[in-house]
Parts: sequence; C-alpha cells; structure tokens
Amino acid sequence: MTDTLNLDASLVALLGGAVACAVLIKAYFHRLGIPALVGYLLLGFLLRLADVQWNFMTEIVWQAFRLMADLGIVALLFKVGLNSHPSALAAKLPQALPVWTGDVLVSGVVGFVTTYFLLDVALIPSLFVATALTATSVGVSLATWEEARALDSPNGQLLLDVAELDDISAVALMALLFAITPVLLTGNGHVWNAVGNAAGLFLLKFSLFIVFCVVFSRYAEPQLSRWAAGIRQPPQRMLIVVAIGFLIAAFAEWLGLSLAIGALFAGLVFSRDPEAVKTEKSFEDMYAFFTPFFFISIGLHVAPGSLTQAVWVGSALVAAGVLGKFVGAGLTSWFTLGSSGALLIGASMIPRAEIAMVIMHQGQQFGRAVVPDNIYAGMVLVTAVTCLASPLALHPLLKRWPQKKGAKHA
Repeated sequence: MTDTLNLDASLVALLGGAVACAVLIKAYFHRLGIPALVGYLLLGFLLRLADVQWNFMTEIVWQAFRLMADLGIVALLFKVGLNSHPSALAAKLPQALPVWTGDVLVSGVVGFVTTYFLLDVALIPSLFVATALTATSVGVSLATWEEARALDSPNGQLLLDVAELDDISAVALMALLFAITPVLLTGNGHVWNAVGNAAGLFLLKFSLFIVFCVVFSRYAEPQLSRWAAGIRQPPQRMLIVVAIGFLIAAFAEWLGLSLAIGALFAGLVFSRDPEAVKTEKSFEDMYAFFTPFFFISIGLHVAPGSLTQAVWVGSALVAAGVLGKFVGAGLTSWFTLGSSGALLIGASMIPRAEIAMVIMHQGQQFGRAVVPDNIYAGMVLVTAVTCLASPLALHPLLKRWPQKKGAKHA
C-alpha cells in the first residue's frame, strides 16, 4: 500500500512538474519569439536523458504520459476542426484548390523521394515521412502575419484556406496509411491485392463515419447546443461539448480510423456554431493543459542513441520539407499572386508541427519497423528547425511587401 501511494505521489509530482515547466516555457519562449512547442519537445527530451541517468520512467509512468499525450492529440485536432469552416472553405475552394493540390503533391513526392531513394529508407517509413510532410503548421506563421496586421488581407486569407485543406487532407491520408500499414508489414506475395482490400474497407468505414458526422451536425448538434445553452454555468456547457467530442474521437478509434481523425471531425461537427465554443475560456484552459503533453511525449520518445544518425537524416528531411512546401505552394500560387505573394505563401507553409508529428507519433505505435528511431528523431528536428526558421524569413518579407485588408493580391 505504501509503495502504491509513493508511486502515485511521484507520478502526480512528475506530471505537476511537467505542467509547471510547460507554463514557464510558454511564457518565456513567447518573449523570445520562439514557438513554445520547441520548448516542449526539448523538455520531453531532457526528461528522457534524466531517465537514462536515474531510471524513473517506469511502465506506469510511460502509460500516464501516453494517456496525457492521447488527450493532447484529441484536444489539438478538436481545435483544428473547430477553427475550420467547411462551408466558407467550400466557397473559396476554386481559388485555394490549385495551391493546395500542388502543395500536397510536391511536398509528398519530395519527401518520399528524399527518404526512399536518398536516405535508402524502407517503403513504409518513407510513406509515413511523405504523409507527414504534406501537413503544415500555419499557427507558427500566423503570429507573424497578425503582428504585421496582414492576416485579413487576401493573401492572408488564402494562406488560412490552404492550411485548413492541408490539415484535413493530411489527417485523411494518415488514416488511409494506418489502414494499409498492417497489410504492408506482412509482405506476402498478394500484398497489393490485400492493400486494395484494406483501402476499400477503410474508405467504406470513413464514408460511414462522415455520414454519421454530417447527420449528427445537422440534426443532433443544434438540439444539443440549445440544451447546453440553458445551463447557467459556462464551464459546464463547454464540458458537454468537449465530452461529445471525446466520444466521437473514441468512436472513430473503435472503427479503426484513429483518435486523431475522430477528434478532427468532432471539431468540424461543432464548427458550424463556433462562437458558443470559442468564447468559453474553459476549452482554452483544457487545450493549454493537455496539448503540451503531446509534444513532451514526442521528446520523450526520441532515443538519445539515435541522435548521431538523426542529424544527417534530419538535415535531409529539413531540406525536403522546406523545398516541398516552398516550391509546391509557392510555384502554384505564382500564377495568380505574382512573385511577392508566392514567396509569402511558400515561406508561410514551411513549418511542420502538430499534424506532422501526430502522424509520426501515431505511426511509432506500430513499432520501429514503421517509424525507426532515427527517422522519428529526424522529424523532430524538422519540427524544431522549420518552426524557428519560417517566422525569421517572414518578418523581412512582410516588411518589404506589406499586406492590406481588401487590397489586391500583392
């Protein structure tokens, strides 16, 4: 009994210390102009180094961090879906579609070619890297655009639209990849027939899940929102919304679609009436509490012994990540936005963070054959470098080409 209490106390102290460190990182990194997620990654890696010395990460502690990381993924993807506006995005699709198509295709192909041919990595890890590199993290660039008062400009709105499409497509590709990975791992002679069958089953499940979300959004969500609005205490209203979101995410996991895609679509379900959700401070508090654990967990999973190889692998993946987005998004937007607009869009799409690392983190659950340690550590380096470099590049570009609300594309 005493040992159990001591373990519980140690675990609570460790989680509490991680929360306190995350708060300090958020505050001080903001002053330095560095994305807080870089600090969270570093904190997780420092915990891993400390564990090498003192061996305090027992299986129970790992399970606790794993649970907190899963809750962080759900909160993260729920907010991504919540901040998306499917109807508004559909109206702007004709303008955003060419940029998004080139962006995803070029970044995915460059990522796969770099990993599979240049780094001589196996097929499955190369597919995971390629899928991860199709995503972006516009939130990193967003602060720079807001600081320059450029977000309401046509170029700023196009950036948001393309980034939303990026997030949704990357999560969908991730779910498809998860469906075919067990089949690819078998490596039998009829693998491609099996892959086709697995992909077909996934598309059936995915379609049914989308139908469920559309029906829920159209018929159940308005009733639920009206009922929740009658509750006097705002935190309780938000807890109902979040609880439904968590249940939808769990339902997607049970269907074999993953928590991430369930959380994304749960957010999309409630995005039709976002004001009631966004104004509730309680969700922001939950988001701020859980999401650092996802990035801390990523740092925890970086094996110190993989760092030597990760520098070479990570450098190649950083080059692929920068080239893929800069060319993919920049070149396709050149024809409609001109050179200055293309440079701005291309530079803004470079950061990889949340969705990219969700893909790698979830892929690691299949084992090292799917996401080897050096590839995982290399993608962590991609996250750190691209999230630091993109804002540094954007500051002078936005000063040279100021963006104004309602102005023509510059």
